[in-house]
Amino acid sequence: MTDAHHGPLAGIRVLELAGLGPAPHTALMLADLGADVVRVQRPDPSGRPAQDPTLRGRRIVSANLKDPNDLDDVRALALKADILIEGFRPGVAERLGLGPDALVNDNPGLIYGRMTGWGQDGPWAAKPGHDINFIAATGVLNAIGPAEGPPLPPLNLVGDFGGGSMFLIAGLLAALVERTRSGRGQVVDAAMLDGILTLTHSVWAMRAAGDWTDERGANVLDGGAPYYDSYRTADGGYMAVGAIEPQFYQALLDGLAVEEAPDRDDRSQWPELRELFATAFATRTRAEWETIFDSLDACVTPVLSFDEVSGHPQVSHRQAIGHRDGVLQPGAAPRLSRTPNRAGQAAVILTDITSIW
Repeated sequence: MTDAHHGPLAGIRVLELAGLGPAPHTALMLADLGADVVRVQRPDPSGRPAQDPTLRGRRIVSANLKDPNDLDDVRALALKADILIEGFRPGVAERLGLGPDALVNDNPGLIYGRMTGWGQDGPWAAKPGHDINFIAATGVLNAIGPAEGPPLPPLNLVGDFGGGSMFLIAGLLAALVERTRSGRGQVVDAAMLDGILTLTHSVWAMRAAGDWTDERGANVLDGGAPYYDSYRTADGGYMAVGAIEPQFYQALLDGLAVEEAPDRDDRSQWPELRELFATAFATRTRAEWETIFDSLDACVTPVLSFDEVSGHPQVSHRQAIGHRDGVLQPGAAPRLSRTPNRAGQAAVILTDITSIW
């Protein structure tokens, strides 16, 4: 075992069948929570150590799932695991003999986590896709971007991780809790399609109330509102403004030294209000605005690059990101008081698959 003797999941065995994006991210979080995670991946002819920080906290072993002997060894690990994670297309695990039905008789307590984009069934289940495709099918992509421009992908955060790994880990932990009552495992079918739609509850609620339109850049939370947007500063930086509530909006006006402004509740006056804010922010540097708004409760903050994040005073205070094994990376979250979790060490490469558990 690596350093997974800590945290609320200490003693829980997780078998990760190597995949991309949300599945390994789920395994990372389980390892941070103290689980003993073993990742099975294809043989790497380069023999390089696994320094990828997204693989931290795991032991890694190579296996060729097309080799019957290797497949038997992987199956033996699965029969000793509490949780199995796979991110194959529907039907692949079954063809390998590693599907839940093939394992449950000998390991009835196994919690089997399945991560896909479209789900295990349905007319699109077998289709390939990436984050941008999944968010496109849920209305999310259409809502992001400038009013006069095309939809813009918000990195791969909404589909892969927000709608993917976060929902898979929630299902796995819920199944662990239920297993304490029944003694039985179950399949967790985590589809990014489902997770993304669940993330959009508030948008659907606003639509139902008549407060949301499908026109990009025309709503309060999509950059349409002048008081919820980013503005360029004199030195080319940006300040993010989220002054929705009246008290924060007034503090915004105070910080900008604006005495009179168009009615923010009249959407026809939004262009004029936006121009007012843009002109004001362009008169000072980002650092100057940061100093001004640091003492005001206006929900106005500098827009940081990744290079700047580790120097933010709140990030630094919480040690939310730092160097580990020579790589700058985020720490473990969320934080637990009695059984604290922590970021694991770099992955450990194993050569013998038969003596792991």
